[in-house]
Amino acid sequence: MKKTKLFNIHIKLGAKIIEFAGFEMPVQYSSIIAEHKAVRNSVGVFDVSHMGEVFVSGEKALDFVQEITINDASKLFPGRVQYSAMCYPDGGIVDDLLVYRLDDKEFMLVINASNIDKDLQWMYDNNIVGAKIENFSDEYSLLAVQGPNSKKVLQKITGIDLGKLEYYHFAAAKVAGIDLVLSRTGYTGEPGYELYFKGDGKQAEELWDKIFEAGKEF
Repeated sequence: MKKTKLFNIHIKLGAKIIEFAGFEMPVQYSSIIAEHKAVRNSVGVFDVSHMGEVFVSGEKALDFVQEITINDASKLFPGRVQYSAMCYPDGGIVDDLLVYRLDDKEFMLVINASNIDKDLQWMYDNNIVGAKIENFSDEYSLLAVQGPNSKKVLQKITGIDLGKLEYYHFAAAKVAGIDLVLSRTGYTGEPGYELYFKGDGKQAEELWDKIFEAGKEF
């Protein structure tokens, strides 16, 4: 079974570990209700590194994304995110996903952990335009910092003005000295951010610790 690069942190914090999508993942630390309220009323941090990151590039990158997803990816510009889905010919859903336009000829597709293999096969089977498809899911970690105080926490450890980063937009940024993709997205229903980054377990733990240090007052 796979582990995220933050697994040792979760064990140290006494997390209850469960199996999810082939990963050993933390489901709670103290109580689900307390953690729910923390995100609703203040701020919380989620390790969602089990999610999949697939990069599509080349001259036909946009054509491929237009073919494989149901939203209009041509409306995206570099720095913009789009919620979308991949569907079967009969309308059934293969998976929902986020589409990041990195530049004119490159996209990042963020897919659900439990569907990575299935989604990749669907992409390969339907790549009629010959775009370059690369699976970097095992190389990326992903932290979600969510809640009304998420901006206050992250603003302490990044140089970019988070007040200018609009919903469903992203930017290349340094957070706690680590180069990453900082995205104004999330699934909690509260204001929040998602941080995509490469690196080993030590770097992941350093970022986790810096975020918690910045959020001590909350």
